[in-house]
Amino acid sequence: MLQEQELKTFVEGTTNYFEVAAQQPASIGSPYLSEGSPAVHDYTGVINISGKREGVVYFTAPRAMLTVLLMKMQENDFSHETMRDLVGEVANTISGNARRDFGRDFVISVPNVLAGEKPEIPMVPGSRSFVIPINWRSHSAKLIVSLK
Repeated sequence: MLQEQELKTFVEGTTNYFEVAAQQPASIGSPYLSEGSPAVHDYTGVINISGKREGVVYFTAPRAMLTVLLMKMQENDFSHETMRDLVGEVANTISGNARRDFGRDFVISVPNVLAGEKPEIPMVPGSRSFVIPINWRSHSAKLIVSLK
């Protein structure tokens, strides 16, 4: 299970992403433990973790939030594919930044993006998920970290 300092790495990575990419910080709610697979939004970027730690990190957000984020990034293509690219980029960037703190043995995969109907997120048996609520402008998203 994650230690407090390890969880802080993901919280800081999330706030930094929004400060840089959207030029507007996100506020982070209190992280909490979730049993099973937490509910997801319209788009979800999944990063599989292997090496010294095993599990998944995923960023899930509603379409409306991603649309506003794209506007802040001066992007005017709001297609399904662009939404998929963005949610995968967010998950990959946050996980990649965490790798700097965790070291080379924290191996991240290429993002797998899920969209549409509520998909089942792959979880590591016996692991518990930390849900990090993200509030940005009037939108809510989540970063879920489930590592063993």
